Amino acid sequence: MTELLYLTNAYLYEFDARVVDVSNDGHVMLDCTCFYPSGGGQPCDSGTLNFENTQCNVLKVVKEGNQIWHVIDEEYCPNIGQSVKGLIDWDLRYNLMRTHTAMHILCGVIWRDYGASVTGGNMTPLRGRMDFEFANMTIDLVKDIESSINVEINKARDVKVNVMPRDEAFQIPDLIRTKINLLPKGITEVRTVEIVGLDLQADGGTHVSNTQEVGQMHIVDYKSKGRINKRLVIEIS
Repeated sequence: MTELLYLTNAYLYEFDARVVDVSNDGHVMLDCTCFYPSGGGQPCDSGTLNFENTQCNVLKVVKEGNQIWHVIDEEYCPNIGQSVKGLIDWDLRYNLMRTHTAMHILCGVIWRDYGASVTGGNMTPLRGRMDFEFANMTIDLVKDIESSINVEINKARDVKVNVMPRDEAFQIPDLIRTKINLLPKGITEVRTVEIVGLDLQADGGTHVSNTQEVGQMHIVDYKSKGRINKRLVIEIS
């Protein structure tokens, strides 16, 4: 089981770890990591693993159960038991943190003001898209949503992370904003991300600690993806 350092400190960008396994195709598992794996619409981190006189680029990070595999570009892998230093690409991580928090602000505003559930989403650094259960979407509605989300950003709301027992978490109304509950049935604890005064959701991604860090958000496109499914595309600056 890999200790997931990013769950408790999204601002951690370097760490020391020990190799616990190496696959036949050269993928590396560590006893702890701050590399975020792909999941929940958020891309994985990139960066390097350093050991002895070797520096390996981490090309991909994959989560399998409670284990994290680091896909590296070097033929020479560290040995099991060897110590390594990990360093993530901070610019990429921070921009994804800003983007992910922006998506939660968008989701929180639309849920509060229109009661619309999320049907899908994805992000790249400083750009994201979310689909909502809207029957109609107009340019005036888009302008109103954009104005509201930037008001929330400028309120400098704190962003807090918490972990609680599953039963306790599911007593919180509207904790799951997606149309389908994607939380695995076997988990005993639920990690929540709260934008204080606006939004509270179950979430496993990385976020900034205050909405002011997000920057200005712009809705750059909107389109219909079905009878009651509308897409909003956002960018932040």
